[in-house]
Amino acid sequence: MNLQTTSPEGLGAHAPPSVESITRLVHGFYGDVRQDPLLGPVFEKALHGQWDTHLQRLVDFWSTVALGTRSFKGDVFGKHMALEGVTPAHFAAWVGLWQQHTSRLFAPEVAHDLQVAAHGIARNLFRGFFGSDPAFVTPHSGHGER
Repeated sequence: MNLQTTSPEGLGAHAPPSVESITRLVHGFYGDVRQDPLLGPVFEKALHGQWDTHLQRLVDFWSTVALGTRSFKGDVFGKHMALEGVTPAHFAAWVGLWQQHTSRLFAPEVAHDLQVAAHGIARNLFRGFFGSDPAFVTPHSGHGER
């Protein structure tokens, strides 16, 4: 998925997708994740205070997903499967926060594409943890896509 081709017309206050806007998204989103009473402890335990390094990897990851930069190399699935104490509620909280941040920062079309990508990633990780599909669903585009 390359969101860079999305037309910026009519964006108003919404930023077009760029490395800079992805950086704003990642830093704002994970700032809220750190403060979240459910999500924060899981991330703090896993990262052992290495937030700066992790945030840069997350910017690289989402830039690769959204912009096609190919700046991320890593094993997302394996790293997440090593986490302890993850529950379905963690996924619901993460997806909900992601939706809030993407909707606030981007035009609806771009926000939707970022949400679909996040839901796909979350769905695959959820299956890895729990062996079934999560209760959340991929957001609808209004164009008959899913």
